[in-house]
Amino acid sequence: MHSLKDYLRLYFIIETQYIKARMQYRADFIISSIGMFFSSLATLGIFWVILGSIPDLAGWSFMQLVFIYGFYMIAISPMQILFDHIWQIRFHVQQGTFLKYYFRPLNMMFYYMSEMFDIKGLTQLAAGIVILIYASIRLDLDWTLPRVALLLLTLFSASLVQISITVLAGCAAFWVLDAYPVLGLAWKLREFAPYPMNIFDGAFRFTFTFIIPLGFVAFYPSQLFLQPEDVSSLVYFSPLVGVGLFALTYWVWTKGVNSYTGTGS
Repeated sequence: MHSLKDYLRLYFIIETQYIKARMQYRADFIISSIGMFFSSLATLGIFWVILGSIPDLAGWSFMQLVFIYGFYMIAISPMQILFDHIWQIRFHVQQGTFLKYYFRPLNMMFYYMSEMFDIKGLTQLAAGIVILIYASIRLDLDWTLPRVALLLLTLFSASLVQISITVLAGCAAFWVLDAYPVLGLAWKLREFAPYPMNIFDGAFRFTFTFIIPLGFVAFYPSQLFLQPEDVSSLVYFSPLVGVGLFALTYWVWTKGVNSYTGTGS
């Protein structure tokens, strides 16, 4: 039975070797990082265009939307950086190479996900931090120590929500021939997360709150800092949603791992 300290040491060793290998292709890293940076800023352009025509979007100002977007970028970065290998799971399952993950006495999810570290995701994380700080200054938010601690807690739970939604979709590879449409749809839906949930009609708002809880990736937790006097009661369930959804994801992952029997060849 490995301790947390053992896993942290192993993770550091694995990722150090992976980063060394990736940095052999520095041009690819630089180009992809620049591309991710500008694609991350594209949504801000959309907000600017929308608010240029509609100065007040369901009670939300442009700078408040910028704050939510910065929160969103930070929240989805752990998925991008630490769990990006989920995109390859369908190939491993189809080709039978997933079997190798059964042969080491390590937690299966840890072993599989640790094989890839998306370095360019750090660019997205840095951009999100800069945007969040800039929006906080413009909004004149008061960052006391308890509020910083609350921010870190809500970012952690929001990250768990995004990780869970994506990994759950990836787990479809254990039961369907091609899981890419499921995984692609789950990742595409994240684009709704930085928008205020109250701009959607009832059906979409219900879906993004209770079925595919994208509202807990950015909007609901951001309310604690932007509109604390008019906060939705759903906000206080954010940590429970993150932890509960990740527990469900891990259970589904375990079921998939236990049901996998190889290619049969």
